[in-house]
Amino acid sequence: MAKDERIDAYIARQADFARPILTALRDAVARHCPDARETIKWGSPAWTYREKLLCSMAAFKAHATFGFWRGAEVTGETGRAYDAMGQFGRMTTLDDLPDDASLGRLIGRAADLIDSGGSVPRTLKHPKPELIVPPALAAALEGAPEAAKTFAALSQSHRREYVEWITEAKRDGTRDRRIAQAIAWLAEGKSRNWKYAQC
Repeated sequence: MAKDERIDAYIARQADFARPILTALRDAVARHCPDARETIKWGSPAWTYREKLLCSMAAFKAHATFGFWRGAEVTGETGRAYDAMGQFGRMTTLDDLPDDASLGRLIGRAADLIDSGGSVPRTLKHPKPELIVPPALAAALEGAPEAAKTFAALSQSHRREYVEWITEAKRDGTRDRRIAQAIAWLAEGKSRNWKYAQC
């Protein structure tokens, strides 16, 4: 594996406790996945394999971290919610590292996941609530077939823009004016923020 000089510099400027940990992790990745490439991601050392992120490490004031991009899949602990500490928590000494054979198996599994294809399953941290069309807008759409057709064809996010604009109105008169404007724009095939989409 070709060494990235930026990682040499990163390790050199870390605290005394962190340098041996980072060096050991770097050596382990090189040994167990020689086809991985060293790089810097988000200001910290990382490794890619077949152009996909494999793992990364970082050092902080009082601890170091190491983690796999597809952490839960690599470790098999799918029910655990990992935080910024990666899969091995806050490491402060070499004793905090898993043994070389265990670490090697995990690195191999991370590479196998990339080889097998597929992507990281992502979940929204704050899922959006179900989109509920206000009754006044629904009634107006029923009386305007062209507008209703456009509204139905819009993406969920574009429909949400109209709904939120209307429901955020503090007065009935404002709400009614917004509904009338929405129906006019929708009848012309326009999204809520059509003015900003034009370049």
